[in-house]
Amino acid sequence: MGSAGVRLGRLKANTSALFVCDIQEKFRGLIHGMPAVVDTASRLVRSAEVLEIPVFVTEQYPKALGNTVAELALPPKALVFEKTKFSMCTSDVDKAFRKMNLDGIGQVLLCGIETHVCVLQTVLDLVEKHNVEVHVCVDGVSSQRETDRSVALRRLQGLPNVFLCTSEMAMFQLAGDSKHPKFKQISALAKEKRPDQLSAL
Repeated sequence: MGSAGVRLGRLKANTSALFVCDIQEKFRGLIHGMPAVVDTASRLVRSAEVLEIPVFVTEQYPKALGNTVAELALPPKALVFEKTKFSMCTSDVDKAFRKMNLDGIGQVLLCGIETHVCVLQTVLDLVEKHNVEVHVCVDGVSSQRETDRSVALRRLQGLPNVFLCTSEMAMFQLAGDSKHPKFKQISALAKEKRPDQLSAL
């Protein structure tokens, strides 16, 4: 929080959770820039594991759409939920997240698909129902059509307590200091070669 109660969006590892929305096998050939989404999500998941940040993962009707892509290599402690609702905030997710929220988790870092449907509705629910900051990684969200993605990001940009960021911005904010004991691991993740990146908006 800044002066006069203004939220500045300063991410901290001990108050953050990572939400990964529906990055599933069936969408590989459908989503614009899917390799970048998968690469970014993988880097965020590994950063969360290094920094001991809780990870929430949803899978939209996995019986038909497949499970989370293997490249994400979800850590053992990741909480994985099936859903049919577009928003990640199902009753099960709400229940699990509410417990963490009471323990001081008040910021969510979000990546996944599709930006204009599941990601947007997740943001609305998180802000409205849980009163948390949501940090949307623009290099880790996409839709089938570029126009839908762009318009959704512009809509998100205007919402209260919602911040657009890149995965690298988020990772270095979460570490906070080059003297952080896990800084070298975070720095190594940031330096990895990446596929063609998605546009900002």
